[in-house]
Amino acid sequence: MATATLTIDLNALVENWQTLNAKSAENVETAAVVKANGYGLDAGRVAQTLQTAGVKTFFVAAAEEGIAVRKAIGSAATINVFSGHMAGDKTVLTEYSLVPMLNSPDQIHRHFADLPNHPFGVQLDTGMNRLGLEPSEWSDARRDVLARSPTLLMSHLACADTPDHPMNQQQLAAFREMTDGLNIRRSFAATGGTLNGAEFHFDLTRPGVGLYGGIPFGDAKPVAHLDIPVIQTRLVNEGETVGYSNTWTAQRPSRIATVAAGYADGLIRAMGADLTLWAGDQKCRVVGRISMDMIGVDVTDLGVVPDSLSILNDHQTVDALADAAGTIGYEILTSLGGRYKRVYLR
Repeated sequence: MATATLTIDLNALVENWQTLNAKSAENVETAAVVKANGYGLDAGRVAQTLQTAGVKTFFVAAAEEGIAVRKAIGSAATINVFSGHMAGDKTVLTEYSLVPMLNSPDQIHRHFADLPNHPFGVQLDTGMNRLGLEPSEWSDARRDVLARSPTLLMSHLACADTPDHPMNQQQLAAFREMTDGLNIRRSFAATGGTLNGAEFHFDLTRPGVGLYGGIPFGDAKPVAHLDIPVIQTRLVNEGETVGYSNTWTAQRPSRIATVAAGYADGLIRAMGADLTLWAGDQKCRVVGRISMDMIGVDVTDLGVVPDSLSILNDHQTVDALADAAGTIGYEILTSLGGRYKRVYLR
């Protein structure tokens, strides 16, 4: 087989949720964010697994994403939509029982006109300037919104990955000012906020990337493992080059393995210079440029060349891979290619 194998450890996913759930304050519900197709790992399978573990509330980015989740988990759980009620969402929201988090006066007007009896929540902007009602907009809409009993009031931290950043307390104060005294459930913390302590937890935490093994949850179990088959090996003499543009020159007689993955599979070209693959516990450096479907790897020091080399494992997590690419683990997870054979461990 000439395609890589992406192994998703659903047991690790559950352990990560259970650990974050234990960190949530007493009487606080721990939800799960399964947007972007479950961070690239299949939203349906991920949601089904987490529901079995005890998750009752899920979040997706767009109404269309909620379809696969609803089909996977049935009617019991709540599915909230971060992007709210967009034009054209009416049928999807009703047919799949999705709860939009309304973000603007326009969305409020649309929802109340199109679906006056349909559940909704409200997202408030506490300083991130991305989604949500600004304080003045909330002040204008508040009486009408509260009269219709929203299910949730939420906001999102801009700097939760840096616990001592002053923006965290600034946003917390703003959220409290906008919501204290209301008898409505509140949510403020994603993964970072969950780890930053009970003052950020309110009624519901909603971890995302931490469930899938990513920073800022440093104690997370790796969920994604990626093994790439070796297509061919060759001996390269000292002074010979490998790959496009002659960017790597052998400094000794070398054995080079060509493995079957590349930037078409989410392993972007920028990773090359700092990227390592693994044969068990042994490191093997990437040589030359990552191309669309192939990567060259120096396996000179291996006694025997294996059938495959690993690029995501317990030694090299999604965040280590992201560092090599100058990006973040979120981008690595959500870019993992569609050509991979996917194996789910449970």
